[in-house]
Amino acid sequence: MAIKKQAPDKILFFIILAIIILGLFVFASASSVLSKSYTGSSYYFFLQQLLGGFLPGIIIAFFLFKFPLQKLRKWAPMLLIINLFLLALIFVPFLGETSGGATRWLSLRSFGVDFSFQPAELLKLTFILYLASWLTTRTGKKSKKNTLLSGTFLPFIVVSGVISVILYLQPDISTLVVILFTALTMYFLARTPLWHTIAFIMGGLATIWAVIKLAPYRMARIEGMLNPDMDPLGTTYQAKQMLITIGSGGITGLGLGMSRQKYGFLPQSMDDSIFAIMAEEMGLIGGVILILLFLAFLWRGFLIAQNNKDQFIRLAVIGISTWIFIQAFVNIGAMIGVIPLTGIPLPFISYGKSHIIAEMAAIGILFNASKQYEKK
Repeated sequence: MAIKKQAPDKILFFIILAIIILGLFVFASASSVLSKSYTGSSYYFFLQQLLGGFLPGIIIAFFLFKFPLQKLRKWAPMLLIINLFLLALIFVPFLGETSGGATRWLSLRSFGVDFSFQPAELLKLTFILYLASWLTTRTGKKSKKNTLLSGTFLPFIVVSGVISVILYLQPDISTLVVILFTALTMYFLARTPLWHTIAFIMGGLATIWAVIKLAPYRMARIEGMLNPDMDPLGTTYQAKQMLITIGSGGITGLGLGMSRQKYGFLPQSMDDSIFAIMAEEMGLIGGVILILLFLAFLWRGFLIAQNNKDQFIRLAVIGISTWIFIQAFVNIGAMIGVIPLTGIPLPFISYGKSHIIAEMAAIGILFNASKQYEKK
């Protein structure tokens, strides 16, 4: 079976295009009220999203679409090291920007430059590329015997532990959960011993439970998910308002631009809670369509991986597809009350230039990989 070059995956292109266009319509509505209150223009944040997120993201995506993926494999360790360095700079005074009790942004505003970036968003991609490169080396035909020290088990724990500590200190637990779940999926599908994955799952669950118990507000989020009426004017206000927002959309929705909850009732309406605004304006039908699009994205990504002979490309595609889907699943799950509130953005839709750029870069790699189908 030979690898043949062909046109990029057209189905994947239309899936992503549909998600982005659908998201832009909703974002224009969800951001209009806050934009007008800040600047007098209803389109300020919409233009910020387009020009500061999607425009550079498309340029980077096109570059990675053309870039040889085997060269990207060689650069993967260096890209991760640079990303970890940027994450460390967050803790340097005058460089780290704190918002909502979390220090997650690298900012130059102290030096008079209006620039901020969230390195953890880029980490989702650089860690995937590094892990795909590393697992290819350790699990390939020419790799050494998979012992505890020279194989994959302990090294995987060490590198995951370093990233976990950095993200915990920010804190950014929701991003950490997405990264570790994605990493574990890649690790398992790299044909490593099954007991490794079982051990990681058991250890991960125990660690997550300990992290939750150490911070009372995380336990409060779980309790709020289980009982949104517990404190509707306090700790469970956002959870309660999300359910009201989604429920008021009914089957067909109130119509684009007709959301009532965006007028100060729903916190983070253009950020983490934007799916609730979509459900209010487009109803159950619009919400289901978006979920189906993300499921189709996952299916198409795994199909590209299945038809790719190169282990690095296959694992990178699996990682990217899993990351985008799990992040969407976590965000939407929190909106409908089946997962505690996390503060993680909805891919391609929520406001945030950092995550849009990282996701568009990942799409460039996916399209690049889709040119290399294995023809039977």
